[in-house]
Amino acid sequence: MTAPPERLMLLDSASIYFRAFYGVPDQRSASTEPPNNAVRGFLDMLASLVGTYRPTHLVACWDNDWRPAFRVAAIPSYKAHRVADTTTMDEDVPDELAPQVPVIVDALAAFGIPRIGSDGYEADDVIGTLAHASRGVRPVDIVTGDRDLFQLVDDAAGIRVVYTARGGVRDPDLVDEAFLLDRYAVSSGLAYADMSVLRGDTSDGLPGVVGIGEKTAAKLIAAYGDLSSLRAAVDGGDPAIKGAQRTRLEAAAAYLDVAPGVVRVALDAPVPQVDASLPREVADIRLLSKVTSEFGVTSSVNRVLAALGIH
Repeated sequence: MTAPPERLMLLDSASIYFRAFYGVPDQRSASTEPPNNAVRGFLDMLASLVGTYRPTHLVACWDNDWRPAFRVAAIPSYKAHRVADTTTMDEDVPDELAPQVPVIVDALAAFGIPRIGSDGYEADDVIGTLAHASRGVRPVDIVTGDRDLFQLVDDAAGIRVVYTARGGVRDPDLVDEAFLLDRYAVSSGLAYADMSVLRGDTSDGLPGVVGIGEKTAAKLIAAYGDLSSLRAAVDGGDPAIKGAQRTRLEAAAAYLDVAPGVVRVALDAPVPQVDASLPREVADIRLLSKVTSEFGVTSSVNRVLAALGIH
């Protein structure tokens, strides 16, 4: 029997469990029961993704640092509006979600699905590093609701994004270079990153260049090829860049000096070597039984087991 072609699936774990928390109803019969909607939703989404896309390798990527120091040093406003406590600099996480995250950690460990983070880096950086390492080895599906990861799309390397922000995991956008060209008028993942620098992103506290929105940013990148060439044209006095547009780009020089290092995900974050092959047996049956019984997620656990082909 011929083995299925290899495919790596990388999960933007926080994106999935936040979506689960907000999208799956709380069905507890009593407030004394532990909350479990994010756990149920995460596991149900995991089962659906594995069943639909049939990865042979799977990694849950993790935010060991949701607001890395190197990004904050470059742009202090980076994710500043999401800080819950200025003393600890912890992320603002809903009270009902916070206790469910360790349960998701336990469930992944029990199934034997590797969970990888990197100290000082975000999950995006882990995803970028693992996707980059898989170039020429196997195609990659990146599951996220975050457009930042569109920068990794690369048809030649077989890297695409399963984008869940609009249709969820059951009806996601499959983002490849044709999607980027049609939706954003940029021809590649790298061009998307350069466009993002110019446009900015209020959800991440990135100001962008004042007065330059998404369409103008895309036109500039298309015209000059990349951000570096655009900046060289500005500095060289290209007469095609004039008036208010020139003034705005010149005024944003300090921002443009540092923003690429914030927007672009790392491709070389230190990550451990793990066997990412899809598990074929439960790694810790006692832990899985504990999660199942204490948090009332039997059906969801069974769905994951079925998707993994574990009986």
